[in-house]
Amino acid sequence: MAGQEKSDAARYDEVVADPRYQKLLKRRGRFTWALSMVMLVAYFGYVALIAFDKGLLARPIGGGVTSLGIPVGVGLILLAILLTGLYVRRANREFDPLVQALRDGDEE
Repeated sequence: MAGQEKSDAARYDEVVADPRYQKLLKRRGRFTWALSMVMLVAYFGYVALIAFDKGLLARPIGGGVTSLGIPVGVGLILLAILLTGLYVRRANREFDPLVQALRDGDEE
């Protein structure tokens, strides 16, 4: 068991030192922070509109009783779904192959 732990620790050190791993961390980190910032700006913008300009979101649209806040809120939910889809697509196409190459010990 002690040999396995040493082997795992050595493999961990090897992966952490690999330039491909460092590249993966940077690329994935930049992408996830960018998506997070888009979502946070949109969400806090919506909350700020609710807090500071209730009249704008309370305006009825069309001839019905639905206010502008409803489609804006739905748009916020759709934005979250879109950003999640973008992340999954990029992870499947770019990040997962890099992780698999690191696991297998393959060269890029």
